[in-house]
Amino acid sequence: MKDYYKILGVPRDASQEEIKKAYRRLAHKYHPDKGGDEKKFKEINEAYQILGDPKKRAQYDRFGRVFEGASQQRYEGNYDFSSFWEVFKKEGFGFETIDFEDIFEEFFGFGKKRKKDVNRGRDLEIEMKINLEDVFYGLKDKIKLKKFILCPRCKGSGGEPGTRIKECFTCRGTGEVQQIKKTIFGTFTRYVTCPQCQGEGKIPEVPCNVCKGEGRIWGEEEIEIFIPPGVDTAQTIKIDHKGEAGRKGAPAGDLYIKIFVKPHPIFKRKGDDLYTQVVIPFSVAALGGEVEIPTLEGKKIFLKIPQGTPPKKVFRISKKGLPHFSGWGRGDLYVEVTVKVPKKLTKKQRELLKQLKEEGL
Repeated sequence: MKDYYKILGVPRDASQEEIKKAYRRLAHKYHPDKGGDEKKFKEINEAYQILGDPKKRAQYDRFGRVFEGASQQRYEGNYDFSSFWEVFKKEGFGFETIDFEDIFEEFFGFGKKRKKDVNRGRDLEIEMKINLEDVFYGLKDKIKLKKFILCPRCKGSGGEPGTRIKECFTCRGTGEVQQIKKTIFGTFTRYVTCPQCQGEGKIPEVPCNVCKGEGRIWGEEEIEIFIPPGVDTAQTIKIDHKGEAGRKGAPAGDLYIKIFVKPHPIFKRKGDDLYTQVVIPFSVAALGGEVEIPTLEGKKIFLKIPQGTPPKKVFRISKKGLPHFSGWGRGDLYVEVTVKVPKKLTKKQRELLKQLKEEGL
């Protein structure tokens, strides 16, 4: 039996929200369109369909399996018949050339799979380095990407302007054709994507001279992007429909921008809080006073130093850190005080310090 909790990497007492977050993270990591492991991706989806449903999860926790909706689960391709297949091989029946997964998928799925949008454009992922100031204010920018773009001549239809788009003769407009398989269990019928129209159900009467019927060409597109305030390193921003153009007018993929925040010469970041240092003279540390503190906003703020402030003392200035990614509130600014010890003294300074020493300071 598969351990769905182990597949999603969560404990058995995980909340539904923790399960959902783990699924989203793993699904993004192993998505086949992003070069991930398709088998692992299916396994993750299978685990989430059970654990993401409180009723199915309760059954799984109690019985180790889910009883209701079995026919639907088989239709989705969630049952693993590999153990059945292994028994046949182990017993030496010699059926190595038979695709048992297809047989059972078609049998329990009533001979027809759900149609996939095979022409959808591929998702793209890029990396982008930004400054800490961009995290504070947000960033609007334009980038250029080389990718498949919409054909400028046919506007994605795949046909020459002024000509018709006709019904596919091979599939009669359904986008699918039948395949019949003879197996030891009998004859099974399955439906596959039509090779002539690639599932569209129609083809151009005269293919476009520029894209040759594809509806897209290899080119460059300028894309306007917006990085919201509060973004963090390794966070991914999704821009809908800015991936590669789809074939023959199909939807475009999405663009994912992975963010990396460059180190700052003055501030260090921990979450949405900022940390910095300020150097004060010995006299200010001893007697107290005010010192100017740098900020990402460029505005001057002053920090009151109490008398007798020791070195390495840290002060917190509320809501002077980075904005939260949610758009509500800000982090804090932490200032560490360093007392400056002069290496060279004037004659007068030396005399004054001797007097202070005599007074026990």
